[in-house]
Amino acid sequence: MKIALLQLTSSDHPQENCAVTCDLIARAAKEGAAFICTPEVTNCVSMDRAHQAEVLRHQDDDATLAAFRAAAASNDVWLSVGSLALKGGADGRFVNRSFLIAPNGDIAAWYDKIHMFDVRVSDTETYAESSGYAPGDRAVVCDAGFAKIGLTVCYDLRFPHLHRALAKAGADILLLPSAFSPVTGAAHWETLLRARAIETGCYVIAAAQTGTHAAQTGRDRQTYGHSVVIAPWGEVLADAGTDPCILHVEIDLSEVSKARRRIPALTHDRDFSGPEVYEFPNR
Repeated sequence: MKIALLQLTSSDHPQENCAVTCDLIARAAKEGAAFICTPEVTNCVSMDRAHQAEVLRHQDDDATLAAFRAAAASNDVWLSVGSLALKGGADGRFVNRSFLIAPNGDIAAWYDKIHMFDVRVSDTETYAESSGYAPGDRAVVCDAGFAKIGLTVCYDLRFPHLHRALAKAGADILLLPSAFSPVTGAAHWETLLRARAIETGCYVIAAAQTGTHAAQTGRDRQTYGHSVVIAPWGEVLADAGTDPCILHVEIDLSEVSKARRRIPALTHDRDFSGPEVYEFPNR
């Protein structure tokens, strides 16, 4: 099966991002991709909550989602919209919502990012995702016919129990669309993606944002790039580097069962108590 990852440098202008992405979807389909994946926040990369409140829409009113559904149907492809920033979360916050769209344009599944990126990477790089976004509370696997697909987003990567649960629920492919920080990307991105593939025996498909994201208001944001596809045995099948591009990769889903037969760790769970915590008395 031929898949395509769209590596984007989305701005904070949803209409412009939508037009660029729809053109790339059509190109990727023309070049033979049957399954096309976009990165996290495909519609709007912004650090400015006031700007987001102005340009973002609720799901039912979102022109980008409607255009992507039409693009999937007109190009007869499965489309993973890595995520869209949308209105509609709890307490007036936004949601970071991933969509899997079928070749007829129907929404086959959707997933709200569970783990919020609230971190201080350095003195100059701080994120407080939960200040603007409401976290999800449900894990999602979709049977797309050609494969069972587990949906996660970006910071979810650091929580292996989520991906193990998806694999144990039948997932053959784990999606990890991202807008990763350059600092943490250089340190951890590939290592964690390979670990999630090895632990679960799944293909890991991670379409990423890259470069400097122009902002009409607020500060520009930098992301790491390096969209990758990892095989179930842990091999890096392709790495997009740091330029915006379409990354085409052939995958063979029979590799999932092969990897799991070799190391059937998903069937080896054992219950245990504890952990018991001991303190040495004479510290």
